[in-house]
Amino acid sequence: MKINSKTVLFSLGISLLLGGCSGINQGDDKGKKTQAASSEDTMASVQDYTGQGYALPYGKETDKIANENLDQIEKAAIKLFKENYKTDVTVHNVVGAQGGATVFVESKGEPHFYTYAVVPIDEKEKKVKGDEIWVDEFQVENAIKGGLYHMIFQEEFKTLDDYLQSVVEEGQVTGKTEEALQNVGGHGFMTPYYFVALTSKEEAIKPVYELYVSKPNRSVEDLRNAYEEGSFNPEHLKVNVQLFMADKEAKPSEEIFNQVTKELEEMNSIPRGTYSFSLNDNFVDKQSSEGAKDNSLKRGFPDYIIKK
Repeated sequence: MKINSKTVLFSLGISLLLGGCSGINQGDDKGKKTQAASSEDTMASVQDYTGQGYALPYGKETDKIANENLDQIEKAAIKLFKENYKTDVTVHNVVGAQGGATVFVESKGEPHFYTYAVVPIDEKEKKVKGDEIWVDEFQVENAIKGGLYHMIFQEEFKTLDDYLQSVVEEGQVTGKTEEALQNVGGHGFMTPYYFVALTSKEEAIKPVYELYVSKPNRSVEDLRNAYEEGSFNPEHLKVNVQLFMADKEAKPSEEIFNQVTKELEEMNSIPRGTYSFSLNDNFVDKQSSEGAKDNSLKRGFPDYIIKK
């Protein structure tokens, strides 16, 4: 199972990459025609996309087996997160992959986050090995830490949320659907407009996480008091903002991209961390849920927006 497990994680890791390309490539007429044809077959409008068509390599057979054993998989996933992470979760989607299936879950209440587990499947025996379900511990821990970070800095995140919502309400851009986050998100603390990712070197939130898993019913105030302010390094906490053009015919607007970039740079009351921003056209790839393309506009490495 070792090789298959790595394959599942590697495949999922690719599909969870939500950042875009840093270059801008408008392409010629032939490229536009090819993209249009591709859009009809493999792409979906971001406003309509709920995860339909999402797939992982070599998952056709395991997907069938998983769908025939959803109750068993759901019980195994709920048990794993409750016992190992003191967290109640809802199972939203199960997607077959080589040697197993990926189980997308969402936490109930706070800390709020999306993540996934992997359940091995024996294709020959057509058997789901629910008792062998497992997770990428680093990924799950960081998903919870992102949710905890949001809990203890709710005011700052509300400022960011209100700002991005105001940009969307102008009607020219939009974000992903809640259903897409639930069914194929799996990337920690997420909203339709951004997700939070922590590096392995992030230390400020570590005691908050330890307190939560030992005593999950502690108050937000207690969790906030456990936060080690002096250990915070903005380079170790990433806030990845991603928006899409609302019009199916529109290409990413440089005017909107420059406006949002400038306003993010000027804002001082949003969460501290390292920010990237990408603006995509209206479509996402059905199979990978990826929105970044050659024509996407991006502010990111090595020129991140840093909030210290």
